[in-house]
Amino acid sequence: MSFNNYENVLLEEPEEGIAVLTINRPKALNALNLATLKDIGDALREVKGREDIRVVIVTGSGAKSFVAGADIKEMQNDNVTEALKLSKLAHSSFGEIEHLPQFVIAAVNGYALGGGCELACSCDMRIASTNAKVGQPETGLGIIPGFGGTQRLTRVVGRGKAKELIATCDMIDAKEAYRIGLFDEIAEPEELMDKAIEIAHKIMKNAPLSVARAKYSVDRGADLPLDVAIDLESQIWGEMFDTQDQKEGMAAFVEKRPKHFIGK
Repeated sequence: MSFNNYENVLLEEPEEGIAVLTINRPKALNALNLATLKDIGDALREVKGREDIRVVIVTGSGAKSFVAGADIKEMQNDNVTEALKLSKLAHSSFGEIEHLPQFVIAAVNGYALGGGCELACSCDMRIASTNAKVGQPETGLGIIPGFGGTQRLTRVVGRGKAKELIATCDMIDAKEAYRIGLFDEIAEPEELMDKAIEIAHKIMKNAPLSVARAKYSVDRGADLPLDVAIDLESQIWGEMFDTQDQKEGMAAFVEKRPKHFIGK
């Protein structure tokens, strides 16, 4: 089943069960404008309705940039209302990633600055090429991160490091980003997508509903007091024992045979 066409993103299924969402504005280093943010949200909502898609890989077009940030030329003369509209649209589109039942991998293939870093942080994990550069340059432009950077970056690397990156506008390389936990894996540029697909295959071996509910438990629980989050985990744990995949997974383990999950 093919996907819809979008002006600023490509949505493809290179193999069964995997969707690749490519930000496709290479002449602008894949910078995010209103139209692109809308396309991202629309494409993710399309993926959400596809039960056959298990993993989504988000990347940028070309060899130089994942997403170089928001489109400064488009927004430099925005007033307060227009700036707020842009920020809210980014929050809505990036929020779709967290609401997807599918696991989302950012394949960071170059510059991930400003909105690019914020897009990557909204994904479930981040794999980067060795030539990737990442940073939050907004305070050097007289603004602050407005696409989730002050919140998601903090949750990924911790409060102190997030404040440092935002206040200094430092652009760090892939090795340093990996050291501080911003990137989860690093690969050579020509091996980046192969690495992302390799991890996708590992995820796809496991029960679809279990992966989706585990993702929800981690994301939702991170915003709750520990005792409430533990209760949430227990509730979801119990609910899984009413699924066919739980019966299949445990039976296959006991019987020492391959598992055949159906996502129910």
